Order: sequence, then C-alpha cells, then structure tokens
Amino acid sequence: MAGERGAATLIMLGLVVVVMILVLLVADISVYVGARARAQAAADAAALAAAPVTFRAFGATGSATAEARHFAARNGAELVECRCVHDSSFRSRTVSVLVAVPVDLALLGTTGARAWSSADFDPTDLVP
Repeated sequence: MAGERGAATLIMLGLVVVVMILVLLVADISVYVGARARAQAAADAAALAAAPVTFRAFGATGSATAEARHFAARNGAELVECRCVHDSSFRSRTVSVLVAVPVDLALLGTTGARAWSSADFDPTDLVP
C-alpha cells in the first residue's frame, strides 16, 4: 500500500486539467460563434450598402468596394473580397462580399471568423 500513496492526488490533478481544457474549449467555441455572428452582420451590411452604388445611372458616386469596406469596418470587420461590378444598365445585379472579424481564442490563438453575404439590386425597382 505504501507504493500507492499520492495516486489519488495525481488522478485528481489530471482530472482537473482535463476539465480546465474542456472549459477553455467551450469558452473558445462561444467566443468564435459570437465573432461569426458579428462577421455575418458586417457582411450583410456591407453587401446591402454596396449594391446600389453599382448603379451609376442613378447618380451613385464612389466605389461599391469602398462602400462595402466602410460598412464592414463600421461593424468591426475587415473586407476581404468584394464582387461588386459597376453597371449603368437597368439589369438586375448581385453583389457578394466576404468579411473577417479577428477573434482571440484561448487555445488556438488569434484567428478570423469569416462570413459571406450577397445582396440583389434591381434598378427597375427605382422607377415608379
């Protein structure tokens, strides 16, 4: 019996370490899910803001990409990609954007939560 002295302490220590890792993992997942939701909201705002700027005939000025970048930044994200083609025709068009929100995770370090969003814009809807 003398050789087993302290074995329960080591088992409990190992159990505490496993529980702590699980707690950190759950915390990281919740932080990432929150960042992913912020990224989706930023992507939605960026796409909706950029879509009408692609229609030059209506008097839109500036760049749709710059508009998407501005709205992504206002929502705490960085614009990664913008598929925003300027077109003066009355054809319907779709704008797609990809944004990233930086997130610091306890176990995985700094990473980015990314989200895509699209917005359709039909210039004929502007005509009564």
